[in-house]
Amino acid sequence: MVNTSSGWIKTTANAQIKMKILLLGKNGQVGWELQRALAPLGTVIALDRNICTAAEEVTGAEGIELCGDLSNLAHLEKTVLAVKPDVIVNAAAYTAVDKAESDVEMATLINSDAPVLLANLCKQLNALLVHYSTDYVFNGSGTNPWLEDQQAEPLNVYGITKLSGEQLIQQSGCQHLIFRTSWVYGSKGNNFAKTMLRLASDRDTLNVIGDQKGTPTSAELISDVTAHAIPLALSNKSTSGVYHLAAAGETSWYEYAKYVIEQARLMGQPLQVSQIKEIPTSEYPTPAIRPLNSRLNCDKLRAKFGLFLPHWKSGVDRMLQEL
Repeated sequence: MVNTSSGWIKTTANAQIKMKILLLGKNGQVGWELQRALAPLGTVIALDRNICTAAEEVTGAEGIELCGDLSNLAHLEKTVLAVKPDVIVNAAAYTAVDKAESDVEMATLINSDAPVLLANLCKQLNALLVHYSTDYVFNGSGTNPWLEDQQAEPLNVYGITKLSGEQLIQQSGCQHLIFRTSWVYGSKGNNFAKTMLRLASDRDTLNVIGDQKGTPTSAELISDVTAHAIPLALSNKSTSGVYHLAAAGETSWYEYAKYVIEQARLMGQPLQVSQIKEIPTSEYPTPAIRPLNSRLNCDKLRAKFGLFLPHWKSGVDRMLQEL
């Protein structure tokens, strides 16, 4: 059972759980959706990089300053120890993939150093850590979807720092759920689909990469899966580990762009673009190398948590309707 403001909700874990959840990165695409998805599970203390003063009922002390800034490890530690959560959900990360190539220190601090601090604190508090990672931990070779236990070999600084964070969390010995996901989008914030629609409104031709393959995955799906998995993980510690979390199906950035523009037109949005040209990655060089194969095999997640993962188009359709 899960304790909520409306009473007790039965879970497949068949246990009574009263949770205090610390959510970091509340204003990101995933963090925004998590505030909704986690609410039925208990008390959610949602933080971003700004300092806020906690209510006495959250920390047990009046006037405590809380902050979810992963670049400030000292304040982050004080915040966790003041809240004493049952679950930490870390939806904050350094995600500027190209900038990370020249900003290695900050990317390492946020993607590696902060997660291991959270992991060690979870170990100390006997709390569960939920953390999000990326398909960029793989080198993008081949055409088969990646399995969780295949060798990770990131091609860029972002992937290297995210992999380091994963490994340090696992080495800490804390109970954890690490969800690797790909091509994340949501109705809040910037993403590929929104960029394509903006460019299509004032350009005749778009050039879009066609040789990178993966699966667009909605922040809504990621958040709902997280909320489903947490009670089960708290009641069964054998669930601790790394899982791939992506929508069903696969596509390329080129096909994704075509689909978004076609659907937007069907919904009545006037767009100027008349040609979408498929180009190889080699024609669009970036500071950070991107993997060509970002497909993720999610069989482990489906089996362990009894989940059905919808096709990526259904989530994109919902986002476009919201927009």
